[in-house]
Formats: sequence, structure tokens, C-alpha cells
Amino acid sequence: HVFRDISLKIYKKIVLCLMSKVMVLVCVWEKETAITMANDEANASDFSKGLLQSKELYKYILETSVYPREQEALKELRILTHNHALAIMAAAPDVCQLIDMLLKLVNARKTIEIGIFTGYSLLLTALTLPEDGKVLSIFFPLCTFLVTHKENEGGFDFAFVDDAEKGSYWNYHERLMRLIKVGGIIVYDKTLWGGSVAEPDSSKPEGKREGKKTAHELNKKLSADKRVQISQIALGHGITICRRVY
Repeated sequence: HVFRDISLKIYKKIVLCLMSKVMVLVCVWEKETAITMANDEANASDFSKGLLQSKELYKYILETSVYPREQEALKELRILTHNHALAIMAAAPDVCQLIDMLLKLVNARKTIEIGIFTGYSLLLTALTLPEDGKVLSIFFPLCTFLVTHKENEGGFDFAFVDDAEKGSYWNYHERLMRLIKVGGIIVYDKTLWGGSVAEPDSSKPEGKREGKKTAHELNKKLSADKRVQISQIALGHGITICRRVY
């Protein structure tokens, strides 16, 4: 639900509560993968989330175009998340800036988010939507429940899939294709898996290989799906934007 009516003080308490319980909410495999990634990048920060080869250039982009426009509540949440052991799971701030623009371009009023973590992208969506807007944060059982009710078909304008069960991405896609209206947008996060999709398995620890395989399979299926127009972008750990055309 929209957070506008919640004071920043109360929201910060909610965030801290979510952060303390996230290890319980994330599936075992996803935790192991995220921990492996976090250990492999011990100094993980916003500057390590980009696929740009130059950290200095990525820092320039963040400090010049992203951070100056970031709302204060989002900034505080980003800083809190940065200190979390699984901070690498959070959506990159430049990805969320693009999401902000996409939401406005499609005049979104009803959205779905799959995968929450500490809620940065969820809060951004809530702050971006108009007063009558709604953001629904769900996991797989609820997504399945929604498609069983015909009145929900084509009833949503936008969806963001971030850190859901990686092996279930295509199942989510099939359900979201029924829920998102024609002309609506689905954004998948981490579809380049930090760039590892183009690297040999031998160059990566075992914990990253399964994620790479899942991302690669999703990318092939999305490329072949004529129901959507796609654009894959090297932001964060890689995102794929899908616009439903029929």
C-alpha cells in the first residue's frame, strides 16, 4: 500500500523490522546465492552494482544524475540497506530511477512487485504513483491466486520482478502476461547476473553458476516471446524491460 500517510519515523521502524526478518523470508537457495555474492564482493556498495567497467564513471552517473533527484526517504532506506549483509540483493538506484520514469510514461495506477527485500523499489513505486494508485507486493502463491480471477486479467499497468525465486521467473512471466494490460510493462531485474551470463562457469564460484544458468534461460525465452517487445539494459546487474504488445 501507499506509504505517503506513514511518517518517516514509523517507516524507518518498519524498514528495520523488515531487515531483521529478511533472512527468514528469503528462500534457502536464494540466501546461499546472495551470501556467496556478498562474500565474493565484500565491499559491495552502490558503486559495485553497475556493469560499467569504470567505477569512477558509474560514481559520476550516480552523483550527477541519480542521487540529486533521490527523495529523502529513499536515500535513508538506501543507506540503511547498504549496511545489510545481503545488500547486493537490493535494486540499484539507477535502475529505480528508470522505473520511476517508466511508471510515469505508462501513466501507471495499478502495479505489482514480486520480491521485496528492504523495499527500496517498492517505496519508490508508492511515492511515484498518483494518489489513487495502488502497488501490490506479492509472492508466487498470490500471483497464482490473482490469475484465477478473470477480473484481474489485464488489470495492471506495470510489474517489477526483483529477487523472486529465480527458478520460477518464467512461471511468473506467464502469469504476469495475463495480469498486465496490453501496452503495460514488466521489468525483470538481474537478468545479466552481474555480467556472469557471458563468462565461463570456471571463472565463477559455484554459488553464482545456478543464477547465471537461470538468467540465461530466462533471457532466451524472453527473446523468443513475440507477445512482448524487449530491451535488455546493462543497469545494475542487468535488467530486461518487456512491453506487452498483445
